[in-house]
Amino acid sequence: MSNNLHTIAIRPATLEDAGRILEIYSYYIKHTAVTFEYEVPSLSDFQERMQGIMERYPYLVIEDQGVIMGYCYASAFHPRAAYSWCSELSIYLDKDARRCGMGRMLYEKIESILKDMGITNLYACIGFPEQEDEYLTKDSEKFHQKLGFTTIGNFSRCGYKFHTWYGMIWMEKMIGAHKSDQTPVTWYRNS
Repeated sequence: MSNNLHTIAIRPATLEDAGRILEIYSYYIKHTAVTFEYEVPSLSDFQERMQGIMERYPYLVIEDQGVIMGYCYASAFHPRAAYSWCSELSIYLDKDARRCGMGRMLYEKIESILKDMGITNLYACIGFPEQEDEYLTKDSEKFHQKLGFTTIGNFSRCGYKFHTWYGMIWMEKMIGAHKSDQTPVTWYRNS
């Protein structure tokens, strides 16, 4: 990866990007407990997931010299209408692109978009080890803390992967005002 930030670009994802995005995500499924998913989804299933998210929420990729090195997306925190102002975030970087600032750049961009949409609360659901190991560290918690998230929930030993029980934490960040006459969210269209 280049150290020249002028080669870095963030743009909306397209379904044509699904192969590369799935390649990035597959590493986390196969080699980590960052995701509690066991099986790599098919390309068509993954494209369906993307399409469902992109109907209302931003789905972004970050490129270095035209190569996708990571992605992030927002999704519904909960399907009930009263939760419309809340959004859950997910982010994955190529295993060789971590700790170089791209994650922060993606999150700052998606947070700006979500704020413009009228989203007020951001949430992150994060795998959390009792003891760090080769499959899961506390790096995601530290990343989110640096970006202003606070831990609001802790679930003990709720995910089983690689013959180990892992916990999960919820982190939260407020990005908008909470009013008694809240304006409806303007849904995003990836284009």
